[in-house]
Amino acid sequence: MIDDIDKNILTIIQRDGRESNAEIARQVGLAPSAVLERIRKLEDRGIVRGYAASLDPKMVGFGLIAFVFVRTNECGDGTDQLLADIPEVLEVHDVAGEDSYLLKVRAADPEDLARLLREKLKAIPTVVSTRTTVVLQTVKETTALPLDRCIGPAKSRAKKK
Repeated sequence: MIDDIDKNILTIIQRDGRESNAEIARQVGLAPSAVLERIRKLEDRGIVRGYAASLDPKMVGFGLIAFVFVRTNECGDGTDQLLADIPEVLEVHDVAGEDSYLLKVRAADPEDLARLLREKLKAIPTVVSTRTTVVLQTVKETTALPLDRCIGPAKSRAKKK
């Protein structure tokens, strides 16, 4: 179970994964050693999966975002891993409905996106078709979860119903 102090710690490290242990301790009202122990437990439990730098995609040449619906002719055949192995593919979601997968991809420009679709996605033998939606403007993009609404793992939700 995640208590309110853990939620506060997680909120802080979601905002800035490089925040010092001493500063986190100051913000949550605990000793630095207690905060360090809590963070280690959160990592051990798999709640904190890792730490990463957030880059400006435009500044490094990946200004175009697209969502690509992929339809395949087979399920459970390793296509998901082939899609995940493409560096420009940021997310792979197995979806219900007519399509098999929904991908979030980054490319330099429309020509780069066309190359990605033609040379990488459509080159996978099980891919039957793709439908692409190009993003014109991003209003919000975050990986931060709304922990103020967190009540614990999914099984805890089921018990409370």
